[in-house]
Amino acid sequence: MSRPILIAFGLMLTALAGFIDAIGFIRLGGLYTSLMSGNTTQLAVAIGHGEGQHALLPFLLILAFLVGAVMGGAIAALAPERWATPAILAFETIAVASAFLSAHEQLRLGTAALFLSLAMGTQNAVLAHIQGFRAGTTFVTGALFSFGQKVALALAGRGARFGWAGDGLVWLALMVGAIAGTVCHTHYDIDALAFPAVIMAALAAWAATAALVTGKAIVKPSS
Repeated sequence: MSRPILIAFGLMLTALAGFIDAIGFIRLGGLYTSLMSGNTTQLAVAIGHGEGQHALLPFLLILAFLVGAVMGGAIAALAPERWATPAILAFETIAVASAFLSAHEQLRLGTAALFLSLAMGTQNAVLAHIQGFRAGTTFVTGALFSFGQKVALALAGRGARFGWAGDGLVWLALMVGAIAGTVCHTHYDIDALAFPAVIMAALAAWAATAALVTGKAIVKPSS
């Protein structure tokens, strides 16, 4: 698969993570569906204050994300290499679609948030490694740090002049996706979850078609 297509594929996945996380943040009052560092802090604060009722949801979100990560790793390890990415994306599509149906039925995020965290944990098994940076991730702290390091190396003349661009694009993709998620939520409320469900299904279908046509893996998943 050509480098521009891999970049677009990975950045689209990261943007979808930002889209979903923005909706989760708004509906859950400051909790996340993909950024587990924030949920871990929320969990720790709730435990430290002795507020068990406030600790339950961040704990469940972390647990769902972990289950998703295990599922994604298992699919990557057990499926034939060229079918691993389509299978992971198909599983993620089912999770996001389940979140949409659950939220639409209840008219609130509720248990749908757990499906979203499950999907985001799974997604991290699909990472497009492209010349020193990875796209498709659902968290960008590492990308932002790497961006800063590569900028410093470029300024010092010890690294590639534009080696920082990939990590910067990963951060920007999450940002743009989160903005889009916020705008869509403003206009469509919880029905905004239909957008990532449809896009994820399209990506899964594209990956399956490409694997069938080329006979090769689109992206070598992390296992």
